[in-house]
Amino acid sequence: MDYSQAAVKLLCAHLKQAVESPLDNAMNLDGILFQRAWLQGILVSASPDSDRFLLDDGTGLIELCLSPDFRRRSWTVGMYVLALGRYTLRTDEPPMIQIHKMADLSASPDREAMWYLEVLEAYKLFYQRLIDDPMHD
Repeated sequence: MDYSQAAVKLLCAHLKQAVESPLDNAMNLDGILFQRAWLQGILVSASPDSDRFLLDDGTGLIELCLSPDFRRRSWTVGMYVLALGRYTLRTDEPPMIQIHKMADLSASPDREAMWYLEVLEAYKLFYQRLIDDPMHD
């Protein structure tokens, strides 16, 4: 994984349109190549051993797969979290993020409204020009 590439700030609804790209083991979303996705939302269910959670961001669900480091922390259903990691498409299952950063943002006021604004800002500042002009360098 290329950690020099920034993670894209997205909603689950956007990820439904992503497809695998043969380049650099990446995903392609309307011409935007990425390996890592950054989402925020509410943990709505957990596996019995708490190594997998479903996150709901208001536009869809995505499964979070936690590494052993993150399994040692106390994550509970109902928390509002930042989830960042490798995005993986799967057949007949919800898409998945293999977590390499996760933070509890439950105590942050207006967290959900601010997240939608962050995603909109990232789109307008970075992604829109790539989508509107795919030949742009």
